[in-house]
Amino acid sequence: MRLPLSIAALGAFVVTTVATPADFPPPNKLPASTEMPNPTVMLDGTKIATQKDWEAKRRPELKELFQHYMYGKYPAKPGKVTAKVLFEDAKAFGGKGTLREIEITFGPPEWPKVYLLLAVPTGKTPAPCYLGPNFQGNHCLVADERVRITPDWCYPGTPGVKNNKASAEGRGKVLDVWPFEQILDRGYAVATFYVGDIQPDRPAVREGMRATIPSPRGEGGAEDETATVMWWAWGVHRVVDYIVANKEIDAKRLAVVGHSRLGKTALLAGALDDRLAVVIPHQSGCGGAGPSRSRNDKAESVKRINISFPHWFSTSFKAFNDDTAKLPFDQNCLVAICGPRPVLLTNAEDDQWANPSGQFDVLQAAAPAYELYDLAKPVVAARMPETGKLSDNRLGYFIRTGKHSMNPDDWKVFLDFGDKWLK
Repeated sequence: MRLPLSIAALGAFVVTTVATPADFPPPNKLPASTEMPNPTVMLDGTKIATQKDWEAKRRPELKELFQHYMYGKYPAKPGKVTAKVLFEDAKAFGGKGTLREIEITFGPPEWPKVYLLLAVPTGKTPAPCYLGPNFQGNHCLVADERVRITPDWCYPGTPGVKNNKASAEGRGKVLDVWPFEQILDRGYAVATFYVGDIQPDRPAVREGMRATIPSPRGEGGAEDETATVMWWAWGVHRVVDYIVANKEIDAKRLAVVGHSRLGKTALLAGALDDRLAVVIPHQSGCGGAGPSRSRNDKAESVKRINISFPHWFSTSFKAFNDDTAKLPFDQNCLVAICGPRPVLLTNAEDDQWANPSGQFDVLQAAAPAYELYDLAKPVVAARMPETGKLSDNRLGYFIRTGKHSMNPDDWKVFLDFGDKWLK
């Protein structure tokens, strides 16, 4: 078996080659560590001491490791992304902004399309933009009757959904999760799409992007296809392709937001796309900003999430169900990949399933990578902030009272963080 980092001495010179997936050992051959791995230490033990080596060696290695052992291979970027405006209202929300729904196409006709709901503040362009996927469908987020009702499988319990199909009864019934007017009032644009446009959230049916691409074969011939969370992150990136070409949006001031499983998506999307200037995974828990090596017995575990939602992560990730110490990374390393861009982790006291205290530990364990950059110190608070107080360090944190949800109070915090790091 080859070492993850190959070094060949040629006279007075040392030539270093970053590992490829073929170099990575099977899970049972990985060394065990009960602590979150230092993001600045290569898989072969080499310590990274400079920003240059971090960006050239360790950061690429970590991206490959996460794909190989957890999220599956990142799909190819499409050669062309096209967009068609389905409708436009220049006086939406009482004249506060322009509202559009846009059909984004990035593949053959039979491939799924993304239907993006975009609002831009009046007279404040080019505007910074908050973007991300939603659970409910665009028609639930605004009352406009022109907004398309998704024909895809939908979550039970969503307003207007019967037998997992959306209806007009849900139109405008979920205004608080993506509060368009509140975001526009603060001078930001907002863009969101129904996550089922890319991949409906159920494991047993080959649909969405799973039905478009042949599954690669994993170790021993087992199917190990690109996991759903990776597909969702890929979908976020296709939205970014459109957004950065829109002159009403400031392409250098984009923030990605997601809640719960879509918080996992937001963090992965941010780690793999430097165009996202701020990353906000809200209550993302295990597989997101929560550590796999959890010390919180009330938090969701790797084994539990893999059993309950086997499609979210790759087949390879199941090998760590009973021994997370073998993981060659933890979620602090995914946050570290985002560096030096600001990351805000937000939580709620009653949502221990998402592991709020463990997420703060993740921020602190990601800091060594950020500290390789010439940044204002400290990059993260020395201790977890008290409830209701925003720590707006570059690695930021917030926890409120209440339960697992995303609401206007959370958005105030997101926007306050954006006011520091995007304006």
